[in-house]
Amino acid sequence: MMNEKISGLLKFPILALLVLTSFISFSQDISKDAAVIKTGEDLFNGNCKSCHRVKQKLVGPALAGVYDRAPSLDWIKNWVRNSSKVIASGDKYAVTLYNEYNKSQMTAFTSYKDDQIMAILAYVKAEADKPDAPAGGPQVAGGGAAQPSIPSGYLDAILGGMITNALKKYLNEKQLSEEDNEVVNSPITVSSFTSSPGFIFLVVFVVAAISFKTVIDGLYSIGVQQGYQPKQPIAFSHKLHAGAYEINCKYCHTGAMKGKQANIPSPNICMNCHSQIKQESPEIQKIYAAIGYDVKTASYTEKQKPIEWVRIHNLPDLAYFNHSQHVNVGGIECQTCHGPIEEMEVVKQYSLLTMGWCIDCHRKTNVNNEGNAYYDKLVQVHEASKGKGNKMKVEDIGGLECSKCHY
Repeated sequence: MMNEKISGLLKFPILALLVLTSFISFSQDISKDAAVIKTGEDLFNGNCKSCHRVKQKLVGPALAGVYDRAPSLDWIKNWVRNSSKVIASGDKYAVTLYNEYNKSQMTAFTSYKDDQIMAILAYVKAEADKPDAPAGGPQVAGGGAAQPSIPSGYLDAILGGMITNALKKYLNEKQLSEEDNEVVNSPITVSSFTSSPGFIFLVVFVVAAISFKTVIDGLYSIGVQQGYQPKQPIAFSHKLHAGAYEINCKYCHTGAMKGKQANIPSPNICMNCHSQIKQESPEIQKIYAAIGYDVKTASYTEKQKPIEWVRIHNLPDLAYFNHSQHVNVGGIECQTCHGPIEEMEVVKQYSLLTMGWCIDCHRKTNVNNEGNAYYDKLVQVHEASKGKGNKMKVEDIGGLECSKCHY
């Protein structure tokens, strides 16, 4: 009897302890180290940002506080690696989350290690802890922009003409000498001036010079497609995806990090989001038609056809360019060559992409040799010849050699 009473008394504190521990935050296990947070930011921007934000919902839930909402950190790791497996296990929290977001399937990151997932959580927590920026912006005094006035040059010309006419009329009413009268009433008129040999020669010379320059400029522009902006078979907006939603360029153009070509994104990348989002859009329907996707049954048919995208950036076959060398080794941002792509509704060729344009870049760009032992000896040789503090340019490591770009 005594043992049963003791056992009954122990049940309550044990139960209370279990309840309390279920509400303990896991955030204390998340690193605050700046290097870890930076690693997490890179991973988040490259893989998570297309569907998630820290403080607001997008395709998926806002990630702020996910370390407190989730059952455990191990649960988060399992979810990131394979959310389908967690849902299939019947996990109550996973199933609820899946249904809440219209059964949108999260991409599985099976290769992610624990420290990578924890780095992402470190970045999310660091961003979540930052205070929100104050709303609003600079106000325009008076409630609106100032209206443009008439250019002062026009007013000066009108006023000068009125004064000249008034002065001429006044002098004509006076008794003038013969010499003064010739000055006031000069025989030179607009008609006589434009028909003079000197004026005709000047006009012919200017027209000939402009025509010659136009011909020369036209010859130099052969093969240059700067500003080329063709209509695509599907109206894809970079301004919406790369601008408003801040989707990383390399999330879609996967080849930029791996090889020569940046690659036109395959439809399966589009389907990561659009299997659930904007299904009714006529443009999205074109993707479904191309890959043979039936929205009603959420299944694929055998009827497929390629999407005939129009190529915009096209180098001649005699020129070699490797995206991965510039993106991975050089650390060059996409906007350096492609311009403000995140502002373009319809993509166009922003840069010249001529041989001179490339050479000019190689002459001005510093070599990114920090933390790369491959360049140590080259840096020593460079500093010995040009002095310390003189940054090594791409041209200093053979960036202007013909064989670098031409087979």
